[in-house]
Amino acid sequence: MHDLIKDVFLPAFANAMLQPLSDSAIGDLNGCKVALTTDAFVVSPIDFPGGDIGKLAVCGTVNELSGAGAKPLWLCASFIIEEGLKIEVLERIVSSMKEAASEAGVSIVAGDTKVVPNGACDKLFIITSGLGIVKANLSAKFIKPGDVVLVNGYIGDHGIAVMSKREGLGFEADVESDCAPLWSLAEAIIDNCKGLRCMKDPTRGGVATALHELAEAAGVCIEIEESAIPIRPTVLTACELLGIDVLYVANEGKLLAVVSEEDAELALNVMRSHPLGKDANIIGRVLPEPKGRLVIRTAMGTRRLVEPFSGEQLPRIC
Repeated sequence: MHDLIKDVFLPAFANAMLQPLSDSAIGDLNGCKVALTTDAFVVSPIDFPGGDIGKLAVCGTVNELSGAGAKPLWLCASFIIEEGLKIEVLERIVSSMKEAASEAGVSIVAGDTKVVPNGACDKLFIITSGLGIVKANLSAKFIKPGDVVLVNGYIGDHGIAVMSKREGLGFEADVESDCAPLWSLAEAIIDNCKGLRCMKDPTRGGVATALHELAEAAGVCIEIEESAIPIRPTVLTACELLGIDVLYVANEGKLLAVVSEEDAELALNVMRSHPLGKDANIIGRVLPEPKGRLVIRTAMGTRRLVEPFSGEQLPRIC
């Protein structure tokens, strides 16, 4: 996917706002700094423990804006509907979107609908775009050696919840998607932590991919502690069964934050005092070398490189 973007889309659409390849484009609109993002949701199945494609479509776009330090305001939603989808199913998904938007404090202000022949899509695809007002100047370029990396809770829940439902693995009773709108948590960190460098939601590609992107953009090394990363035993068991690495499993309610060493404990306390951050932990630190790399210190005390994942471990997770 990374090569596709750089080789096909970036040369065709190149401009100053697109060039950073951030989750949200940041620009000035008549003196107001705004963030704009878009995402397509093709999750299968469209219902899963802890959510559905409608909730996911709202939270996913809200969270990309939140990670950019922007207060989400408005969403657009487009629906690609497979012919024959029961109206009751669509109504339930739309109701879920309404509830998620209300929780996130955003309005869905525009949209589009297309119906395609049976087999041309799988039940329902949703595309959402979001606009937000930037409340903090955040960038991976502000990251420097000595900084600390935090996550607001257990990783891998979303990907395993979806895969368990899809493949009939039987983990549904123990694992639910973490799908949730993150702006209230992001805002609390912004308001209290002056040493906040940047934030990022580790969705497709998981924590490993997100931290790789930050390390590469900042020109630093990020080292994470295996024993410090919050992971449910059930999620680890499921990953072993599927033969996948939990670090690459998608999340939909997780926020990574990089803060100065001085603000690390403050940021941790802010996270843990929020309902979406009660299981937060400091999981790593920033080193000068090797530049652009992610390193994990294992429970045995050894260090190894965590390589960028070239494919997609779990397709159609979001």
